[in-house]
Amino acid sequence: MVHGIRRDSAVGEGRGWRDTATRYALLPLRVFLGVTLIYAGLDKLTNSAFMHASGAGSIGELMRSVRGTSAIPALVDLALKNPVGFGYAIAFGELAVGIGTLLGLLARLAALGGVLISLSLWLTVSWAISPYYYGNDLAYLMAWIPLVLAGAPMLSLDAAIRARRRQRTGGNR
Repeated sequence: MVHGIRRDSAVGEGRGWRDTATRYALLPLRVFLGVTLIYAGLDKLTNSAFMHASGAGSIGELMRSVRGTSAIPALVDLALKNPVGFGYAIAFGELAVGIGTLLGLLARLAALGGVLISLSLWLTVSWAISPYYYGNDLAYLMAWIPLVLAGAPMLSLDAAIRARRRQRTGGNR
C-alpha cells in the first residue's frame, strides 16, 4: 500500500468497489436515457393524434402553440412546413438514439443525437417554461453530455467491437 492506495502486480486484480463503481458510473444514465428515448419514439409513432398536421394532441398543433414563445421561431416554422414529416423525423430519431444508447452502439454519435434532440426541444417547446428548472429538456440536454464525452466504455457493443479489434491485431490498438 502506498498512501492508502492498494497496489497490485497484475492489472485488474484487487479492484475495489470504488473502481468498479467508477467504471460502471454511466451505465444507469445510459439505460435511463436509452429506454426513455425508445419509449418517446414509440409513443409518438403509436399515438393516433400526434402524427397529424392539425387537431388536439397533434405535432402541428404543438408547433403552432409554441411558435410565439420559442427561442428560435424559424425552427418552428421549418417544422410547420411539414409537421407530419417533422413528427416522424423526431420519432425515428428518438428511436435511433435510444437504441444506440441502450446497446452502446456508436454511443457517442447516439448521444450527440440526444443532445441535438434535447437542444431543439428546449429551444422550441420548453423555452418559455419558467422557472427554467420546471422544464425537462434542458436537464436531458445536460444528461447527454457525459455520454458524448465518454461514450459507452462498459457493457456495450462499442466495447465488444474494440475488444475484438484488439484481439485481431494482437493488442496493438
